[in-house]
Amino acid sequence: MARTGTRKNTRLEDLTPRQQTALLTLASVQVSLAATAWADLALRPAEEINGSKGKWAAVVALDFVGPVLYFRRGIRR
Repeated sequence: MARTGTRKNTRLEDLTPRQQTALLTLASVQVSLAATAWADLALRPAEEINGSKGKWAAVVALDFVGPVLYFRRGIRR
């Protein structure tokens, strides 16, 4: 019988120790990048930002991509 779109949620305990370590490491990196980007955004003068601070604050919330975009494109150099 075919599955009809139901999906079992995987819990952290269901992962192997290696998978748990990888997941927690990646989550830590993501949170650290976002926190660093938000702190930089809060302290940097608006004149040094390409676009609005509000826009960049929202972009930073996007996984790994947001903080990287902010540091590459959001800061005037």
